[in-house]
Amino acid sequence: MRTTIRGKSLTVSEKDSDYIERKLQRLERMLDERCEADVELRLEGNRKVADSHIVEVSLLIDGLSLRGEGAASTFRAATDEVVDKLERRTVDAKERPRDRRRAEQVRFEAAAAPGQGEELEVGEEARVVKVKRFAIEPMFEEDAISRMEELGHTFFIFVNAENERVAVLYRRRDGRLGLIEPVIAGSYRPSE
Repeated sequence: MRTTIRGKSLTVSEKDSDYIERKLQRLERMLDERCEADVELRLEGNRKVADSHIVEVSLLIDGLSLRGEGAASTFRAATDEVVDKLERRTVDAKERPRDRRRAEQVRFEAAAAPGQGEELEVGEEARVVKVKRFAIEPMFEEDAISRMEELGHTFFIFVNAENERVAVLYRRRDGRLGLIEPVIAGSYRPSE
């Protein structure tokens, strides 16, 4: 795994750098050599001392991005925290394709067995079976992408901080990302 370690407005000590690389080797056992790790260390003065040292790690695994952040009183403790998080997320990411295949297999079997599937019958109307409400906050597209990847979702709803409009970020079938910016009918002007 190729690892890049940098400090934001600080110089990373060789001891911290060695410690981070040694800890990331735990993840390397689950991944292959094509993976990339980008590590950023920073100090936040406006936080409590116990959370002032922040280590942010972004992993790129076969086009999938996993991101984690740890905050503690030292960079080493923050590294331990973020590596634990990423280890769990890496295991989940590796199992997800298997789970998806199982779900497709179950769906196929349910469709093959008459009367047992959850799919709509001919003439039956689709209806809302669950409503979810949550607070959304203004953020930039890059932050929304990071949050979506962190959550492992295929879409993410947010308020775009640049234009203060609701937007939907989604993963396309080809693996790229798309952005939907709804406008009220009749108010769309291409120059916007």
